[in-house]
Amino acid sequence: MKKLGPKQARFVEEYLVDLNATQAAIRAGYSRKTAEAQGSRLLRNVKVADAIATAQAKRSERLEITADMWLRELWLIGRSDLKNYMDIDPDTGAIRAKGFEEMPEGTSRALEAIKENRVIKEDADGNKSTVYDKVEFKLHSKNQALEMIGKALGFLKEKFEHSGPDGGPILMIMPTLREKSDKK
Repeated sequence: MKKLGPKQARFVEEYLVDLNATQAAIRAGYSRKTAEAQGSRLLRNVKVADAIATAQAKRSERLEITADMWLRELWLIGRSDLKNYMDIDPDTGAIRAKGFEEMPEGTSRALEAIKENRVIKEDADGNKSTVYDKVEFKLHSKNQALEMIGKALGFLKEKFEHSGPDGGPILMIMPTLREKSDKK
């Protein structure tokens, strides 16, 4: 980042926090009024883009994570299946939560939260019995994981660019007012 100006270097640091160019520009000291345009301009700057790519590669190396590892984790969430976490008794319809050791390898990582609500009553003889037992599973968002995978693999395009012949501009010929009135 030695080739960058102080504000540009700060922008790179701030951009790596949340990958939000507008907020990074504001935190780097650019005007709030022009932050969106500045952030967009900075991302197109070759030196800034190279500094971001270099910093991301260093971070990835430091964390010992690759894009493939990231995609595999998202894929684990994207293909999560409730039958990995519970059994339903075919005779009674009773639902039983599986223990982690019963879940297929790694699938517990798709769980965001587990909540248990259990009521145990004790009779006069001191015998305990469960009268209410409810377990809730919350999985990480499949939609969000699949969307991220789609974007990373290029299945989902956020921006489409069109061009005319030989990559040039698209020319549109607009009829003049006289041509419009002649058609009537």
